Amino acid sequence: MTVQTEQAPQTSSPVETPSGESLNRQIILILDFGSQYSELIARRIRETQVYSEVLSYRTTAEQLRQLNPKGIILSGGPNSVYDAGAPACDPEIWQMGVPVLGVCYGMQLMVKQLGGTVQRAKRAEYGKASLLIDDPTDLLTNVEDGSTMWMSHGDSCTALPEGFEVLAHTGNTESAAIAHHEKKLYGVQFHPEVVHSTGGLALIRNFVYHICECQPTWTTAAFVEETIREIRAKVGDKRVLLALSGGVDSSTLAFLLHKAIGDQLTCMFIDQGFMRKYEPERLVKLFSEQFHIPVQYVNARQRFLEKMAGVTDPEEKRRRIGHEFIQVFEEESKRLGPFDYLAQGTLYPDVIESADTNVDPKTGERVAVKIKSHHNVGGLPKDLRFKLVEPLRKLFKDEVRKVGHSLGLPEEIVQRHPFPGPGLAIRILGEVTAEKLNILRDADYIVRQEINRQGMYSELWQAFAVLLPVRSVGVMGDQRTYAYPVVLRFVKSEDGMTADWARVPYDLLETISNRIVNEVAGVNRVVYDVTSKPPGTIEWE
Repeated sequence: MTVQTEQAPQTSSPVETPSGESLNRQIILILDFGSQYSELIARRIRETQVYSEVLSYRTTAEQLRQLNPKGIILSGGPNSVYDAGAPACDPEIWQMGVPVLGVCYGMQLMVKQLGGTVQRAKRAEYGKASLLIDDPTDLLTNVEDGSTMWMSHGDSCTALPEGFEVLAHTGNTESAAIAHHEKKLYGVQFHPEVVHSTGGLALIRNFVYHICECQPTWTTAAFVEETIREIRAKVGDKRVLLALSGGVDSSTLAFLLHKAIGDQLTCMFIDQGFMRKYEPERLVKLFSEQFHIPVQYVNARQRFLEKMAGVTDPEEKRRRIGHEFIQVFEEESKRLGPFDYLAQGTLYPDVIESADTNVDPKTGERVAVKIKSHHNVGGLPKDLRFKLVEPLRKLFKDEVRKVGHSLGLPEEIVQRHPFPGPGLAIRILGEVTAEKLNILRDADYIVRQEINRQGMYSELWQAFAVLLPVRSVGVMGDQRTYAYPVVLRFVKSEDGMTADWARVPYDLLETISNRIVNEVAGVNRVVYDVTSKPPGTIEWE
């Protein structure tokens, strides 16, 4: 998806997506066989500006026909196709006349169902391998011979079905890429979607553009225009409540809803006291004064802090914060209401992975039973019933940022680092107190100031401070001190699933350390976390 001002051309008649939404665009469908990369395949397709969705491998050929896909991709998976009970797609898919690309397990399933043979390989193949191209046309057009591709398989196709031919091989795999050109059926034994596969994006583009004959119409401008129409049609003249968190998801959602329905939208910001320094004030001022989107500010700092007294277990912290959020939200929504709709910043990965929704048996509408922890840290009670409006549920995180940018959100919100729903309460290890919150806010503020001065903010996935529940001896002004240590946690990542500690300049660390120990009372030591994820997590709690 790119930021464009023109409307993308309409290419097909509207069809109904699996989520029941009108879809006036071309679509590539991914059938998921349990691969850790299924979402990544969908993201790579969307990078070509073509819409994609991930469905269960159990989706029937008839259900797929109703979606009118331009192409189908079968994902990888952890099973062997010859195992008892191994997942399999509807064999009628091969008769649909739609181009199909099988990736790893998907290729092996294609071979097996069409009459070929798959056996355990004499030598498994994992990691990088050089792809030796036998047919540089069609699927492998512009894929350089000898390109590095990422392998992850212990099985191999030892006999191909009738009509198939080999497109490429590796030193260990005779059939690394195969095709039945007439039926437009293709298979690759590697993962073109991962960054390690240097020719992977070229291969995906070939499948999307040349084989499936798609046009690049999945653009930011097209999404915004279509979504505004959908919001207006769904909401009508009803009122909508949005719990604003200040993150890019809820902020983008607020802008989009306000553009669609104006004063029918009510934004509520619950200040639980665990935000970073100046953030609550800055958020309310930005929305109310600069963007003219009124925000109902709820100061609940004291009641949340009281719930933290004596609590040291991180899960208990989350539970108490979530429960208190429910109470405050329920009280305030009744005071400001009534509302017909609750807006949530649900993203496409949530749609794929989450089951935290329910359906009203009378109306068929999805109703809220939970607000996701990374947004609002609490589940709504089942008797507090709203119909949901979730305009971002088609999007990945990077696409939300592009939409936010196109709607005019400032860079400080669009590029804001991920911030946990419980906020600083889980960056303070041990009991949360007012004193510790003030210490961590001041230290964290220095961190953000200095990485911005160095121009490094956008290079990092997250950069923050953690306050430990121990003290260490130090010397300041010829006096012995016994104060808290602060941990600096800077990581780089593409999606937060894995992360590596950031190799930032030593002079940056020195500047931050000097400022913290000199400017933040109660701290006499600063350390740097050099643990990647895995084995560690990005957050400490």
